[in-house]
Amino acid sequence: MLVESPPEERAEVASAPPTRRAIRSFGLLLAVLVMVLVALASIAVGAKELSFEQVWHGLFQDSGTYSDVVVGERLSRTLLGLLAGAALGLSGAVLQALTRNPLADPGLLGINAGASAAVVTGITFFGVTSLSGYVWFAFFGAAGVGALVWFLGGSRGATPVRLALAGTAISAALYGYLQALMILDEAALDRMRFWTVGSLSAATDRTITQVLPFLVVGSVLALALARPLNAMAMGDDTAKALGANLNRTRALSMLAATVLCGAATAACGPIVFVGLMVPHVVRSFTGPDLRWILPYAAVLSPVLLLGADVLGRIVARPAELQVGIVTAILGGPVFIFLVRRRRTAQL
Repeated sequence: MLVESPPEERAEVASAPPTRRAIRSFGLLLAVLVMVLVALASIAVGAKELSFEQVWHGLFQDSGTYSDVVVGERLSRTLLGLLAGAALGLSGAVLQALTRNPLADPGLLGINAGASAAVVTGITFFGVTSLSGYVWFAFFGAAGVGALVWFLGGSRGATPVRLALAGTAISAALYGYLQALMILDEAALDRMRFWTVGSLSAATDRTITQVLPFLVVGSVLALALARPLNAMAMGDDTAKALGANLNRTRALSMLAATVLCGAATAACGPIVFVGLMVPHVVRSFTGPDLRWILPYAAVLSPVLLLGADVLGRIVARPAELQVGIVTAILGGPVFIFLVRRRRTAQL
């Protein structure tokens, strides 16, 4: 069982000004509205522009016309963007809380490297050529690295520093293995160039069906960890005094982050900056309370991911720029600007 919030925390929440909670709630509803608008834009924008009436017709009155078919294809892409964006945002927020590092992201613990190395292994040694095959190799690669990081980090005696060091070491080793295979196998290089960039363009209903159970379980677990992670943010000694089970919370946090990031990476490829930037920005106006950070991150991360995907379709029309490239180009400067202009709350 997850620990309940300590009496001191409940008293603080009870005494919090109602107006502040109301503002946060209104902000979350506004964020949901923005997410819906961006999702509609993701369906409407592309090589063929669609009007709102065509989008509505394709969603609710599909008659098999060309525009309805286009809406159906883009709907799969948009749904995958929503799911993957929420997963990356939640996993980034959980990892930042777990490691007490506001600059942590899924790459810090080697999860992206594990997924990438597994996909290259599947291509080189098992002849995998389809996205449906990549999904399972990537997911099990991410899960295997997550378990290895937990073991090397000390298992029951794991600390944030040990976990970060173990993840960094494993990432370096796996990226060396990845580069060696891609240099030696030209076919693997050709197939991996597209996947490692990160893209939503190959989304299908089958891909969504494959990763959806993992994303649902990981999301529920991450949201349930908000209270125990809040207790851990005050330090191990204080968390123990308040009744928190540190080992269980860390193990479940690792599991949630691995499942979420592994499934998202398996479906879309490694996409950078979403899991790093969105929780960091959200913390600047919600404060350090994960009960607000996690829902906001789950809503605003898809906004960033789908927004970048739409922008990539506009700037390179009639072709498109992959979403992983757009987030990398925009994410770095925007993140630096926000860090310099905003005084973010500490974990």
